[in-house]
Amino acid sequence: MARFGIVTDRALGISNPDIRAVARLAKRDHIRAKQLWQSDIREARLLALCTAEPKRLTAEEARSWANDFNSWEIVDCAADLFVEARLDELIPEFAADRREFVRRAAFAMISGAAVHRKNESDMTILAWLPLIETHSRDSRNFVRKAINWALRSIGKRNRGCHGPALTLAKLLAESPDKTARWIGRDAVKELSGEKLMARLK
Repeated sequence: MARFGIVTDRALGISNPDIRAVARLAKRDHIRAKQLWQSDIREARLLALCTAEPKRLTAEEARSWANDFNSWEIVDCAADLFVEARLDELIPEFAADRREFVRRAAFAMISGAAVHRKNESDMTILAWLPLIETHSRDSRNFVRKAINWALRSIGKRNRGCHGPALTLAKLLAESPDKTARWIGRDAVKELSGEKLMARLK
């Protein structure tokens, strides 16, 4: 786990497939999820995120959990839950937060929404591109990778999103800033790939 940047000082060492198996058996229970989160144990928090009830999750609860973020793994799992709970108002708020893992959550949420919300309007998804541009100079590893991930996810969504995402990627690829340039060039490479272009036709 440590090799992959996962915080291990409060981990039991239970594998993610086993955690998901427990979650399927335990089913959703929002009160229990909140209690599990308070444990400060990695596996319990992952189980909390897998079994919380999206319709009952409030923005205030999500903000409280975000205050505890200390690992990209927890962040990315939480982002899926926050997207399912439709807490989109947290995206610009989290993006403006200087804390590395809270900011990562914003862009993990954008990526998740672009991929999983098939019926969402493209305009809603594309409205997050300015956030990507604004924060594209954040060189912290877990932030820049999430920004790149969000940009690529938007571009791969469909033909309507591909053009604007690729345009931004090309703009960033020419940036004098090293981080923005990396984000842009990596996204251009994937968004210009033959397989993707064939799928989007």
